[in-house]
Amino acid sequence: MTPKEGTAATPFHLVYGGEAVVPVEVGVESERILGYDEDNAERRQLELNLIDEKRAKAAARLMAYWQRMKQNYNKRVIPRAFQVGDLVWKKVKLVGNVSKLQAPWVGPFKVIKKLRSCAYYLEDQEGRQLE
Repeated sequence: MTPKEGTAATPFHLVYGGEAVVPVEVGVESERILGYDEDNAERRQLELNLIDEKRAKAAARLMAYWQRMKQNYNKRVIPRAFQVGDLVWKKVKLVGNVSKLQAPWVGPFKVIKKLRSCAYYLEDQEGRQLE
């Protein structure tokens, strides 16, 4: 049987085209068990034909959810732009056995060139350019 219209389909339903019946439900006279008819292959085939549409709807809902999440995240992001001559700190990826009290930043570094893609060329205090 298919879930009622307007309810979200479970992952099992999206994969197999029908809802699972747990062993406990087999002995209990539920609506799903009473409505089951082994000879109703026509209705089952119709359900399987509609499963692609249900998968597409689920994918569209997921994409809309991701878009909302992205918009909410980007609302809180504060864009930063640096100019040539600004002093900046560089975040370091900590690898290996590192103390949690060790600073995750190194620097300061001087911005010597700004690219259009918001990337920067930096140099340290001795005038050596970073790679």
